[in-house]
Amino acid sequence: MNTRCWSTRAVHAGEDKRKPYSALTIPIVQTSTFTFANSSEILEFMHSKRNGGPPPRDEYSRYSNPTLRMAEHKLAALEGGERALLFASGMAAIATTLLALLSQGDHLLMVSDGYHRTTELARTYLSCWGIETTFVPIDQPERWEVALRPNTRLMFTETPTNPYLRVMDLRALVDFARRHQLLTIVDSTFATPVNLRPLEYGVNLVIHSATKYLGGHNDLLAGVVIGPAEILNQIEKLRGILGTISNPNEAYLLIRGLKTLALRIQRQNENGQRVAEYLASHPRVCRVYYPSLPSHPDHAVACRQMSGFGGVVSFEIDGDFARTARFIDLLRIPYIGPTLGGVESVVQQPAALFSLDPRERAEAGIRDNLVRYSLGIEDANDLIGDLEQALAQI
Repeated sequence: MNTRCWSTRAVHAGEDKRKPYSALTIPIVQTSTFTFANSSEILEFMHSKRNGGPPPRDEYSRYSNPTLRMAEHKLAALEGGERALLFASGMAAIATTLLALLSQGDHLLMVSDGYHRTTELARTYLSCWGIETTFVPIDQPERWEVALRPNTRLMFTETPTNPYLRVMDLRALVDFARRHQLLTIVDSTFATPVNLRPLEYGVNLVIHSATKYLGGHNDLLAGVVIGPAEILNQIEKLRGILGTISNPNEAYLLIRGLKTLALRIQRQNENGQRVAEYLASHPRVCRVYYPSLPSHPDHAVACRQMSGFGGVVSFEIDGDFARTARFIDLLRIPYIGPTLGGVESVVQQPAALFSLDPRERAEAGIRDNLVRYSLGIEDANDLIGDLEQALAQI
């Protein structure tokens, strides 16, 4: 799908041409409760809920809200899914989904290279509730087979992963899952639907931290799960009980951010490519992790699956923890922080944010000299010039 088509979809997909009050933009419906005209209307509403599926109207904003629903329609259309559910954050989306689909005694396969809060959820909390997790490498299906158990129900992966940008072979994943009757969930935050649409490969559910590229302006927190209505209906029930739903203000900001998604991703793809190539040729950079580079272990898979490689570049500099921290402090353009995907460039030393204990960092595979750079939409020449002056001083 070309960029022009994606720009049109990002602006219009999932929206009604005629909106309430003849508004051009989707209104914010700022209310906690939706009232009924009389008792008969309540009874009619309750009878309709017994049939399953989405309710015919709104009752309470912990369950649904018109502004959220419009954001969900848009997200489902962009990802090519039947339904979408919006959550208060990406982690709320992941946690609610796993709790809705797994029960005590079930077993989960999770790719080992991924966001540390997701792995912490599995190791520390799912295990407390009787759900076991085995962590497997992203690129060794033979190890997946060995880790499989009779009670395995689901396989969870990111692609690209955080922070090393490993890329899952989705055809291999879906083939493995279908042979063993497993559900598949892909966190596609780093890719966005512009660069990759896992549902087209047969993946069951796609999750995004909409805080990142989908919102795109570092001004909201949200998460989304997209997939078939039959599965989403199960997750929706638990979302209503736990209260992990988003709110109409965040949904409005997300809709606004999605309008420019294709334009932003095009620029961030370009910046990522140019910065990765620059860093790969610099003598003070030991290694660059970016899927388009031939040196990346999943280069062939990424080129086959992805239409662009995103705005995150991870790399290791020639130095220790202190030298890496000094390099980051010397950069003038990016902010230092734990997020990614926005219009402003943001850089971090993952080791500094992960743990103060070097042994814990080593066990998690987080090297002290690793830098994760989320490129914004600034001019690539400016970003490279800034990197040049910082590298020259270490």
